Amino acid sequence: MTAEAGVAARTPSAPPAPGRRAAAQAPRSDVSADVRRETRRAALRAVGRSLTTFLLTILALLVIWVGSIWAFTLTPYVAKGPIDVWNFLFTTPNAEANRAQLFGQLGVTLGHSVVGFASGLVAALVVAMVFQLSRGVEHALMPLAMLLRSVPLVAMAPVIIMIFGRDFSSIAVIGGIVVLFPALVTIAFGLKSASPQMNDLIAVYGGTSWTKLRKVALPSCLPEFFAAVRISVPGAITGALLAEWLAVGGGIGGAVGGYMTGAQFSAVWTAVVLVTGAALILYNIVQILESFVLTRMGMANRI
Repeated sequence: MTAEAGVAARTPSAPPAPGRRAAAQAPRSDVSADVRRETRRAALRAVGRSLTTFLLTILALLVIWVGSIWAFTLTPYVAKGPIDVWNFLFTTPNAEANRAQLFGQLGVTLGHSVVGFASGLVAALVVAMVFQLSRGVEHALMPLAMLLRSVPLVAMAPVIIMIFGRDFSSIAVIGGIVVLFPALVTIAFGLKSASPQMNDLIAVYGGTSWTKLRKVALPSCLPEFFAAVRISVPGAITGALLAEWLAVGGGIGGAVGGYMTGAQFSAVWTAVVLVTGAALILYNIVQILESFVLTRMGMANRI
């Protein structure tokens, strides 16, 4: 080796020029900017789609509502239309008291819905993960779950009330049961949709079943998880209404019976409208969040 070669070998290479370094970082910045733009566009599309669906649903419900009253020639004393509900909330002398009463009851019902939603969805996720880790447990318990799902909740309510009492626990159990089974089936299906090639790759590197679940199955399950959340929102409200009616009272579910007994039919129809509107709004919020997250995760094609 010559002296010049030795010196050249010991001499550190010159750092890349600033222009070259900036050029190398430019594609990465462009990709990040493209991802952000696509995420924003997806969010705007989701908002537009959800608002369009919401307005069309409202229009369809109004047509069915008014058309049913007209087609069945229902008496105005019992059947109230959209104008009657509007007057009950905003134009009658007692409108302010009516709003305070019904919106307060709606708040109680939505609080009960959150309890049933959380308990049912968490239970569905945990059970679906157990099923994914152990096929034997799934084969043993899934038929039992489907059998329990076929039993009307009204028939199970006396047993639930006898065990848990007429308190917060019954709300969690009744609401959780309504949410649990549809969410369980949906999430369990999503966990099974993971790529076999990705599972094989985890196995080649010595990964366990828990590793496959955590790194492959759960991320792949995001679309089905959001579908379960969308299904669970109206289910949780239904479960809260049932719990209030059958067990604990309070909220709209507990008040409607009193309104019916007192022939306060305007209050009954208004309560139904408020619950339906709340369910539609929450459903569309979840749909927008789903579109945003799945686009961010590169799963926009599965929305």
